[in-house]
Amino acid sequence: MSNKPSSRPARPLPGSAAAASDAAGGSRRQFFRQGLGGFAGLALTELLLREGALGGAAGAVGTLHHPPRAKQVVQLFMAGAASHVDTFDHKPLLAKQHGKPWDPGEKVELFQSTPGACMASPWSFQPYGERGKMLSDIVAPLGAVADELAFLHNVVGKTGVHSQGTLLQTTGFNFPGFPSAGSWVTYGLGSENENLPAFVVLPDHRGLASNGAKNWGTAFLPAEHQGTVIRPGRKKPIADLFAPESDFIDPASDRAGLAALQQLNHLYADGRRQDDRLSGRLRAYELAAAMQLSATDALDLSDEPAYIESLYGLAPEGPGVDDTEINVKAETEFFGRKCLVARRLLERGVRFVQIWSGNDNGFPRRNWDSHENVARDHRPLALGMARGAAALIQDLKQRGMLDETIILWTTEFGRMPCSQGSQGRDHNPFVFTNWLCGGGIQGGTYGESDRWGFKPQQPNRVTEVYDIHATILHLLGIDHQRLTVRQNGIDRRLTDVHGHVLHELLG
Repeated sequence: MSNKPSSRPARPLPGSAAAASDAAGGSRRQFFRQGLGGFAGLALTELLLREGALGGAAGAVGTLHHPPRAKQVVQLFMAGAASHVDTFDHKPLLAKQHGKPWDPGEKVELFQSTPGACMASPWSFQPYGERGKMLSDIVAPLGAVADELAFLHNVVGKTGVHSQGTLLQTTGFNFPGFPSAGSWVTYGLGSENENLPAFVVLPDHRGLASNGAKNWGTAFLPAEHQGTVIRPGRKKPIADLFAPESDFIDPASDRAGLAALQQLNHLYADGRRQDDRLSGRLRAYELAAAMQLSATDALDLSDEPAYIESLYGLAPEGPGVDDTEINVKAETEFFGRKCLVARRLLERGVRFVQIWSGNDNGFPRRNWDSHENVARDHRPLALGMARGAAALIQDLKQRGMLDETIILWTTEFGRMPCSQGSQGRDHNPFVFTNWLCGGGIQGGTYGESDRWGFKPQQPNRVTEVYDIHATILHLLGIDHQRLTVRQNGIDRRLTDVHGHVLHELLG
């Protein structure tokens, strides 16, 4: 979709349809009859060879609204609400007033506590990059790319409830029933690859965040645009891609069973053409057959050189690193592995990758919801995230891919400048931080919070998720007001009835 030639290396990807077909020297039909083997066999071959089934599918936006700057997106989501005042938004006043009564000059209602004393960050801040951007010690690895990052310290939410705040950032609405941003992007632009999903989700290995699959669902968009969950590091990172190991199942019985299921599914779908969920599932299984040829390669990191594994902070013992207690080494391995897999997916044309840090609430904490102890919870999560995110940015840049890839770092809301108890922080939906980079975005700071990090600095403007989504679509060549779908008599869009492109971020 970019209007400039890609600077990616022009090499056939191991395991791709093109590379394998060249090697076989036969027809495309013959290749797939041979290559699908026990998983789908002949029962799926004809489906895969239907028009568009194995080609990069066009999107709803036939002609882009303006020349694009980027064509891919990575969304880094910190589940549980990361504290802006402990990571990216330096507030010296908190250190000066630490332990004293906090008085912002107005009544404050918190999510599950009463305002405590003013609380300094447990970590020091240091300047990084040519601009001297102040970053906390727990995100110090991002200092290496500080000049690439565009910080928005004036982002506001609508709620202090995790599920609603998360949906607002992932779908543009704070209640269920609306497509995710990834679904809108792939619906609008289509797919760039033949044998991998256009929208991939890399969740936290411990479980899903608030709302689960609603964060990457399609709602009223065609079901084929939902996110496909991949779990790097697991023995079976993609569920149900291969037949289970069994003495009973052999290639012949596998083909026969799939052929029977194919007939039943199409009979059922033909009688319910108004419901696209089954047709979307059928397309997913068609894609699964092709994914057998490429997904294993995309997820196999064994061909990565040692310096790349070191850059991303992968542990020598791999995904089996001990995380009985939350620790920096494990969090670095888990997040870094997902970031490296994301780079490999982007290389292969995946359009939108969503990477999660943190699962839904539980004890001990394995997310960013640090009501009890910010220092205990944030340090390993933040250091792991910062190492992986910095590596991803550096890696994309050295491969010439950062200019065509937008990276968005977000969370559902921020945390308060006052203490909850003595060591925790309560929810703060009134202001928090997002940052973006790549894809034509100019590094710098755009928008400030007040001296406490409690609300946006007045009288300056505020930034809403609609503005961020509008800006991402703009960089992809889409006018956010023109990408709409009629649903229940309303022209729905990702940005609802809001959204302004943040032109000041664009280089």
